[in-house]
Amino acid sequence: MPETAKVYIIWPADGQVVRGGFWVRMGLSEGGIAPAGVEKPMTGHHHLLIDVDLPDLNKPIPNDRNHLHFGLGQTEARLDLPPGRHTLQMLLGDENHVPHDPPLMSKRITVTVLPAPGG
Repeated sequence: MPETAKVYIIWPADGQVVRGGFWVRMGLSEGGIAPAGVEKPMTGHHHLLIDVDLPDLNKPIPNDRNHLHFGLGQTEARLDLPPGRHTLQMLLGDENHVPHDPPLMSKRITVTVLPAPGG
């Protein structure tokens, strides 16, 4: 990836308070998005880390409820997190879900989820 490439969370903003389920929108500048399994220079796909620290950056990114993979090239997703405070961080992976070298990660943000209306 180019040295100027950046991955970031477009929405929600750091410190945002949301009610119920919400959409997270993911961005990448100076690089391209390609699905998992597609080897193409200067591309990768998003992974969203929820309430966890960065994984081992030399191994494939885990795939579980705290490490969401967007291997089809998605740039947004709906999250339904339990009420409370949560951290979100993006990490770009290559065609094999391994972080780039050097790794491309967003700033870690915090969101507060309130119960859905009537919930």
